[in-house]
Amino acid sequence: MSDYSQLVPEHVRNLGGYTPGKSLRQAQRESRVNCIKMASNENPFGPSPIAVKTMQAVLSESNFYPDNDAGELRQKLADHHKVEPAQVVPTAGSTALLGIIARTLLSPGLNAITSERSFIVYPIATQAAGGRLIRVPTLNDGFDLNAIAAAIDRHTRIIYIANPNNPTGTFIPAPELDRFLDRMPEHVIVILDEAYYDFAQGFAAIRGVDYSHALDYVKQDRKVVVLRTFSKAHGLAGVRVGYGIGPSELMSYFARMRTTFSVSAVAQAAAMAALDDHAHIRKTIRNNSEQAERLMAKMTDLGFHPIPTWANFLYCDLGDDAAAVAKRLQAEGVIVRPLGPWGAPNAIRITIGTQEQNDIFLNAFRKVMERASVR
Repeated sequence: MSDYSQLVPEHVRNLGGYTPGKSLRQAQRESRVNCIKMASNENPFGPSPIAVKTMQAVLSESNFYPDNDAGELRQKLADHHKVEPAQVVPTAGSTALLGIIARTLLSPGLNAITSERSFIVYPIATQAAGGRLIRVPTLNDGFDLNAIAAAIDRHTRIIYIANPNNPTGTFIPAPELDRFLDRMPEHVIVILDEAYYDFAQGFAAIRGVDYSHALDYVKQDRKVVVLRTFSKAHGLAGVRVGYGIGPSELMSYFARMRTTFSVSAVAQAAAMAALDDHAHIRKTIRNNSEQAERLMAKMTDLGFHPIPTWANFLYCDLGDDAAAVAKRLQAEGVIVRPLGPWGAPNAIRITIGTQEQNDIFLNAFRKVMERASVR
């Protein structure tokens, strides 16, 4: 028998794969009950109806390769954000861009820095590139910017900041990030991952908080790359399209590293249509803002303490084995995400759904946790 491990570099042999949230079909096969999925932070209303029609219209052209440069989408995004097209790079989801960034900037001997309990793709992307990820402890369940700044050394090339943070839902106010960026050395690129931008901006408007100066940093020619995605508020997680905005020269290197034809024609068309469906986005954000407060209040009434969120999910430490609770919830028809892989074995993440979905979750959660307390 051949030993293929001898042909594979050590950093790849030791690489842990991404464990996705359980699919609806898989959960229903396992539990033999109809389920609702509240585990992967997807849009409970689905894609924009306009985007769906647009996708249907281009399906007949699927025999043609897509525009490798995604030129129309790049131009539309550039116009939308008031930047130059050369500053925009669309990819097959923002997770693909994280891998590209790591492979472009890292190699053995170099490192990236982030927080504990942050997006699980950061360590995967870093290790796949041969780099080392430094994770600093959290502060108030979020990023400790002072600790991150103190961890920088001459080998540091990337800092990953998820704002809001996944999975805790906490955020960093814009003035704090302003001060943090002023401290960055020349050899460090800051990746501002704003996958949940639309939801955070909605909460910021309600709460009177200054949330993001990310695009201002790009326009000031800071060493910052901003990540956004169509997977969340726009409801296009299944077609895979995200993008980065940053310095033109740096983005040109990232563009060279993309897989050829990586953003499908269907994805490009859907993204352009979704960007214009303001009513769908407003509906999604309004529901999220209202239901987040309601879900938090109801869980608090049950004796639990979810962290106030700036995204479309709640993080809650149950003081119990989260994987076991998630399994019991699945048996009741609700899929949530246990957070053991994030180093939080007693915590779950619950996607904020419609009022009906949240009621189903609350009834199941009450039932499951009452049974647990009886035991």
